[in-house]
Amino acid sequence: MTKAPLAGTLLWRRLDVPGLEHFRLVEGPDGPRLAGTILLAHEGAPLHVEYEIQCAADWRTRRVTILMAHGGAARQVELEVDQEGRWRRGGEELPAVAGCLDVDLSLTPATNLLPLRRLPLAPGESREVTVAWVLFPSLEVKPLAQTYARLDARRLRYESATGFATEIEVDDSDLVVRYPPFWERVG
Repeated sequence: MTKAPLAGTLLWRRLDVPGLEHFRLVEGPDGPRLAGTILLAHEGAPLHVEYEIQCAADWRTRRVTILMAHGGAARQVELEVDQEGRWRRGGEELPAVAGCLDVDLSLTPATNLLPLRRLPLAPGESREVTVAWVLFPSLEVKPLAQTYARLDARRLRYESATGFATEIEVDDSDLVVRYPPFWERVG
């Protein structure tokens, strides 16, 4: 199934707490780059996250940069993935996520795009992936098994090993339109 080309800017609104995400996507000759700014109330304090994800042409994650301010604390994390699927954080190898092809930033619907573009699914098909899951505000990175099942051209069933499940609505490019109960696109 051929997907529409990607590029542009989106705005998502958080549904369960006050918050927004401004998202940008650029497809370049070296592969797509996802970037976002998330502002929301998280665990009783303001949270500001700036992220950038550089992918190879086949949508495999290659580099992740995260700048985060939560309450009064600010932190930065850089993750790199080599051709053999070894993840490093600040030069230190993360063996628990070795072999993961995608990153999943727990606060954004943007990273659902990575496995959907890398593994296009026809209606009725499903795939399980294990991602390098980045938790906020701890910035811990750990593996998380996820299953995507395409229900039709615009709807997917998402389930994770945490027990969370939802039905995601996407556009023709597989960018999230609704991700209940957390996010919906507003622009």
